[in-house]
Formats: sequence, structure tokens, C-alpha cells
Amino acid sequence: MAKKSAVQVLWDRKKVADKKGYGHIEIIIYFTKKERKHISFGKCTPMEWRRLENSKEIREQVKKYEGIVELMKSLHEEMTIANFEAHQELREIVKVKKEESGLLYNGNDLSGSFIEFIRSFIEQEDVAKGTKKHKRCVLRSIEESGFISTYNDLTPANIMRYDRWLHDGVRTNVTIATYHKYLHYYINVLLMQELIPRDPYKNVVIKKGQSQERQPLTEEELIKVRDAVLEREKLDRVRDLFIFMAYTGLSYIDTQSFDFKKMTVFDKETGLYFIDGRRLKTKTKYFTPILPPAQKVLEKNNYQLLKISNQKANDHLHTIEEKLGIEHPMTCHIARHSFATLCLAHGVPADNVSKMLGHTNLKTTMRYAKTLQTTIRHNTSALVGSLL
Repeated sequence: MAKKSAVQVLWDRKKVADKKGYGHIEIIIYFTKKERKHISFGKCTPMEWRRLENSKEIREQVKKYEGIVELMKSLHEEMTIANFEAHQELREIVKVKKEESGLLYNGNDLSGSFIEFIRSFIEQEDVAKGTKKHKRCVLRSIEESGFISTYNDLTPANIMRYDRWLHDGVRTNVTIATYHKYLHYYINVLLMQELIPRDPYKNVVIKKGQSQERQPLTEEELIKVRDAVLEREKLDRVRDLFIFMAYTGLSYIDTQSFDFKKMTVFDKETGLYFIDGRRLKTKTKYFTPILPPAQKVLEKNNYQLLKISNQKANDHLHTIEEKLGIEHPMTCHIARHSFATLCLAHGVPADNVSKMLGHTNLKTTMRYAKTLQTTIRHNTSALVGSLL
């Protein structure tokens, strides 16, 4: 038989709801068989009670009273109403002092751990595994910097100290801006819940910095990678994964959940298979062709793509890049980038490319068009120079 809880919530104990239309909410604290304390928590209708029964307000009150009872037991105090009320009074005094010292805001203890708040929030977020991993990395940096630990540490001065700590010569300005973006996001969550009094970023300017422009592989380089004979099996499988991404536009994370039977449709008119899927990162739909080189990869590997971490895949791609003398850095994202510029170079409209890639904004696709223009200008300059 389950042990009866020392703190219980009852509604309409006196059975008056049928007559009056409402019943009283009471929290009852049991000290001994004969001694108990009734605390009124207002009144409500039967319909309202269904909503309030498991509400945050009632749970917090029960948790508070259970905490006092447990404290009394740990101190081996006599379980009486008088001792319980003495603890209640002491808590109110502490609460007032915290309010006066600025350590309490809207009932939230500002000396509480902001670090634990972020950690708990990250674990509950429904985001891609890679995003969650990156957010944990940001959390680790906040902990290691030592400037922000409690809610009370969220000040403009500490944000600037954290920013200076991030500028250690290892992280790029773009990476640092991303760290601030995530930190500011969790601060905004607290602001929306009215748990902190101010936004420390309001008077802080963080320079975003410019990202280094990614260079896609040229068609000649893609052919060179496709035709290369790689003796090591792992390099061969990673190369195949790269080619599949370069001729479908799939991101690395989406290749890891790719299922040919479930995710493709055959188009008789073009004679191609198309992938009809939803991106794991953004949940947006995409519809993209499996171009012939990618189809050959599937046939070669029994329609199974290599399962490998992004970091390991990129490490192997850099090895292939060195072996083949590829001028541009090879990564999983560059494969996707190469697909976009290949499509644009052959006249596929940008809005179609956007749909193939599963972009939520056409502006994102147009970045690839900008890179394409840069490449064309560079190659044209080289051509002109050779003719002089």
C-alpha cells in the first residue's frame, strides 16, 4: 500500500459544489493522526477545477509545504502546526530580505543557477542532434568563462567580459556571434516568463563579423572526385557520400536518415528518382532529383549510404582533397554548396533550387548565386589575362 503523502490537495471537501456551483480548494498538511492544518486556496467551479488540479500554482505550493515538512523531519522537530508556521514565517522574512536586496524578482530567486536553467532547457528542446550538441558547447563556454553563473550575473558588464573571453584567437567572429545568439535566446526565454528584470544585451553591441565565403567545387573537380580510384574502402565510401550530396543537394544530417524505398518517387518523364522529404534541421519540405552520378552511388552501394559522424567524414574528405590536389576545401557542406551552384550554372531557376535544398528563405539560396557570380568573374579575369 502506497504511503499517504503529508501534503494533499482536496476540492469540494464539504460537498457543496452541486448546491452552490463551486467548491473550495484546500491544501491539507498531515502532521500526526490527530493534527493537521487546512490552508484555503480559493474556490472554483467543477470545470475550473479540471484545469487547476495540476496547475503550476498548486504544484509550487505543494512543493513548498512538502519542503517545510521534510526540513522539520530532518531536524527531528516535533511535528506540530506551531513549528510548521514558525518555518513559514521564517521563509517570509527571508523572502522580504531577498526582495529588499534585489535578489528576488517576480518571486524568482535571482541567486538561482542560470547554468542549470540552460542545461535543463537544452535537454527538453525538440531540436536536431547537431544543434543540441552545438548548444551544449555554448553552455560549456559560459561555464568555463566563469562570468555568468546565476540570473543575477546577467548584466551588460558580464556579457562584455564573456565576449572578451570568447575572443581568444581560436574562435572566428562569426562563431562568437553564434554563441551570443544562443545565450541571448535563453535570456529572452527568461524575459518572456518575467523571471529577470532586464535584457543585458540592450546596451551591448556585439559585432557579427563576416563569414568566409565558401567555394564550391567546379564541375571539373567534381568529375575528378567521381573518377578517382581510392584504394582505402573508408575513403571510397566517404567519397561516394560526398558525390551523393553534390548531386542531390542533401545536407549531411539528412543523408544519415535517408531511406531510398520510403523517400523517393520515380518520374517517368525524366527517368529520374526524386527525393521527397523533410529536413531534420528545419523541418521544411524539399523535393530534389537524384542526378545520374548520385544514382550510380546508390546502385554501387546497394542503396545504402555510409553512416558516419560529420567530423569524421570531413576529416576523410580533406585526405581525399590532398590526394587529388583539389584546390577548394572539401566538406559535407561544400558538397551541398556545389549542387546549388551546379544547378544555378545550368539555368535552374533560384526558386526551384530553393525547393530542392529545402530553404525556408530564397535569400539563403541567392548566396550561392552570389558565389557563382564571383567564380565567373574570377575565371573570366583569368581568361582575359591568358589572352593578353
